[in-house]
Amino acid sequence: MARDVARDAARDAGRDQVDRIVEEWRRQLPDTVSPAMGLGKRIHRLAGRLQEAVRNETAALGLTSADFDVLSALRRAGEPYAMKPSALASGLLLTSGGISNVLRRLQQDGLIEREADAADARVAWVRLSPKGVTVAEKVVRAVTGAQERIFSAATEAQVTEAADGLRAILIALGDRADGDD
Repeated sequence: MARDVARDAARDAGRDQVDRIVEEWRRQLPDTVSPAMGLGKRIHRLAGRLQEAVRNETAALGLTSADFDVLSALRRAGEPYAMKPSALASGLLLTSGGISNVLRRLQQDGLIEREADAADARVAWVRLSPKGVTVAEKVVRAVTGAQERIFSAATEAQVTEAADGLRAILIALGDRADGDD
């Protein structure tokens, strides 16, 4: 009953491509249709749009999406804008080889500097250079501006409600901030 009410409410608000896809599956393999199917397909479509926006904005600045991820993680860390490569890799879900390639490229472009840890010579820190801080701030502003444009057709309340709903789902799946129990 509640599922039918929600489906009817969505239908009254308009239909999207996923509604068509779900209806086709409902006719072909009805046992595969569930709210999870609609949610997954909508997240996939939205993620594609967001990834395209990130690629466009980063490419316009001569960067890759991975470069953006590293620069924004370092800038987000606050002064002195430094992290260990292993923390960067794990936080960004990159392999050690993947992070090494990105760091090498960013260092060649003068956006990061590497320095040994004074207390432990085995540890190296990655730090944004002054140029890197400027570029990181520029690319973060460009990407967030693109995200704002993507969501501009929706109301702020709709965007907030969607973000809150997705947060609840991610937490239910175990995706918690470090230190949260």
